[in-house]
Amino acid sequence: MISVIVPSMNSEADLAHTLSALVPAAAEGVVREVIIVDGGSSDATERVADAAGCDWLQLPGPRSKRLAKGADCSKRGDWLLFLSADTMLQSGWHHEAQTFIERVQRAGSADRTAAAFKLRFEDFGMGARLSEMMAALRSRILGMPYGNQGLLISRRFYTELGGYRPLPELEDLDLVKRIGRRRLVFLHSAAVSPGRGQEPGMVASLRKSFARFCVGMLRVPPKLVVRLHG
Repeated sequence: MISVIVPSMNSEADLAHTLSALVPAAAEGVVREVIIVDGGSSDATERVADAAGCDWLQLPGPRSKRLAKGADCSKRGDWLLFLSADTMLQSGWHHEAQTFIERVQRAGSADRTAAAFKLRFEDFGMGARLSEMMAALRSRILGMPYGNQGLLISRRFYTELGGYRPLPELEDLDLVKRIGRRRLVFLHSAAVSPGRGQEPGMVASLRKSFARFCVGMLRVPPKLVVRLHG
């Protein structure tokens, strides 16, 4: 049913947790294959992927090319789940995903509907909760989930949209803009990210936020703001 594509780069510490959340779905036949597309890791990422029975590919370059490569090489799923290497899906996520797939297939809208998970952070404190609230508002109002919220989309719909374009950054916004807010469903299950504070500083964080604002609110094409995003 689902092919999972995970782009990795020195992801040894997080990948084991990400893959462990996929085991129950694989045992029940919901996940049919997991493809790790690595950008040239120097740690034990490959050993983690091999121990979990994942397919392993290597492709230097931006994340967008690795996502596209994984989709091109996947064979067993009619649905694609793009997932960050440091994102762990909430227990039981596959039951909701399966229900979503069956529902849109019965409605005849499987080829024009995609889904993302709600975002949760592992960090404690008000800062993390505030970021979760902002992410929820951004997702619901603008229809622009972050890349670490995952993206579940039928293979046919993905192909019709042209897939991931070879952008150095903002490939997640570029694709969801083509999907459109009205064709994007937000699931109740959470995609859990390690936490906030991963930006090198406040200036860089504000710059990235402004770049995404330009894409989401001002409708500026992502390829025009990738330099601002960094």
